[in-house]
Amino acid sequence: MLKNSKLFSDAKKVIPSGVNSPVRYFEPYPFFTKKANGAYIWDEENNRYIDFCNGYGALLFGHTRKEIIDSVSKQLSRGTLYCTPTEGETELSKLITQNFPSIDKVRIMNTGGEATMTAIRLARGFTKKKKIIKFEGCYHGAHDAVLVKAGSGSAHNGISVSDGGLDEVSKNTLVVQYNNIEDFQNTIKKHKDIAGVIVEPILANMGLILPEKNFLLDLRKITQENNIPLIFDEVVTGFRVSPGGAQEYFGIKPDLTTMAKALSNGFTISAVGGKKEIMNLLSPEGKVYQAGTFSGNPVSVTAAIASIKLINKLKNKLYSKLEKFNLLFSTALDDIATDMNIPHQINFTASMFQIFFTDKPVTNYETSKMADAKKFMKLFRTLLQKGIFIPPSQFEVVFMSDAHTQNDLNKTLDAFYDGLKLVKR
Repeated sequence: MLKNSKLFSDAKKVIPSGVNSPVRYFEPYPFFTKKANGAYIWDEENNRYIDFCNGYGALLFGHTRKEIIDSVSKQLSRGTLYCTPTEGETELSKLITQNFPSIDKVRIMNTGGEATMTAIRLARGFTKKKKIIKFEGCYHGAHDAVLVKAGSGSAHNGISVSDGGLDEVSKNTLVVQYNNIEDFQNTIKKHKDIAGVIVEPILANMGLILPEKNFLLDLRKITQENNIPLIFDEVVTGFRVSPGGAQEYFGIKPDLTTMAKALSNGFTISAVGGKKEIMNLLSPEGKVYQAGTFSGNPVSVTAAIASIKLINKLKNKLYSKLEKFNLLFSTALDDIATDMNIPHQINFTASMFQIFFTDKPVTNYETSKMADAKKFMKLFRTLLQKGIFIPPSQFEVVFMSDAHTQNDLNKTLDAFYDGLKLVKR
């Protein structure tokens, strides 16, 4: 038996479905990683893959970036968890506020889901209202308030509302079609008890779906007119699309922001930040409760400080390089699929892209679900055989990193060419 197969068989005996996050599974079984470096990961059978999953966007600099690892190594010798305040937490919070002008204060925590849960709680505590508006296909973590017509693994597994979720919670979640400002306006008019609006400014958990012209501007205008806090979920886009996230990219200031992933280049950390009048509601001085033993742990904080400093140092070259790589690659991929007469759409921006096998533009949850996911999985398996690892789901995004080279992209494009030939059959 192949080692990856045996490892998966062993895992299934003690881990539900054999994986600790649903999207990691693909048939007949996922490979098991033993190490990673730069743009590459190796499985337990010593197969090397060019990594375009990149921790679902977390690894802006690729694996084991020296400046970050060196900083973390020094911290490890000083301890891993104190459960007391550290100077590093203040330094990190200052770096975040400097990069995100919409943020006055920051609360550091551990996961993106924890950050969005806290942001929603803050919005409710601030407005004293109950209902939250979210958008179809946006994924904000695996908690009841937002696990309704969500993206990422729930979309991949066809779960619209999770079993075990409370109807009493989800009934206060109003779901609106992404990129449909009329639907949003009608929902605002119909409901007077809306506590907040949460949105991925770039939808990166339903494949990649970009906001249409003026969509985000209209969201900001309408929420301001109705005194409704606007939450930008930048768990994926924060530091990924620009040093100040999607809000800098589009020139919009939300009331609250969540971030994680690229904040620390692969270490476990997240944050929620925003206007001081909202953030000051957090306990212990305020009455909105949030807590966590591992919140602000010195290892992850050190990694985040090193990551942001590196981003700010290299930003003029870093983002232009990734955008150039992505533009050239996506354009070439589009040309290949067009020449093969394969119905397709390629959505791309900054350092992210995704291909959909459909003849209709992909602009929301509904049109994304119309794409041929079976063809996508055929492409995925071919790429894997060719040593290219992209996320194993149509409803995720392909991510580039600073570790990728032109040679890596050339090899990847050749693999896509072979994969598309099989898709065409």
